[in-house]
Amino acid sequence: MIDAKLEQLGLQLPPAPKPVGLYKPMLIVGNLAYVSGHGPLQSDGKLMLGCVGDDLNVEQGQAAAKQTALAMLATLKAGLGSLDRVVRLVKLLGLVRCTNDFGQSPLVINGCSQVFVDLWGSDHGIGVRSALGTNALPNGMAVEVEAIFEVKP
Repeated sequence: MIDAKLEQLGLQLPPAPKPVGLYKPMLIVGNLAYVSGHGPLQSDGKLMLGCVGDDLNVEQGQAAAKQTALAMLATLKAGLGSLDRVVRLVKLLGLVRCTNDFGQSPLVINGCSQVFVDLWGSDHGIGVRSALGTNALPNGMAVEVEAIFEVKP
């Protein structure tokens, strides 16, 4: 069902990213799937890089956040076997690499949140959320997002 929605929306998942440090991309505890921080990994394996408010505008930041959501979905699909096991988004923490005076990080992270709303609707696709600006992210990527999802056994 979710795969059909992805196709209907014209969204393509990149390959599930491999960890580049000492962490698990996803860990299931009870009925919760904790998804580690993901960046805007594209299908060609490259990250979307940049600094919002400097060399990226809000729309480009939102595109990076959207791509980050797709990378997270790829990890969920690889770990769960099917995205249909996802019940709802519980929590989202989004970080935006931006200039010191950029104050619209929540607007950028909406690019990620919108993907989950499009897939699971407003009741299950919106969870609690924080969106913060920062001066640096790994490898110069524009956005990093981590999340918690409720899942079916």
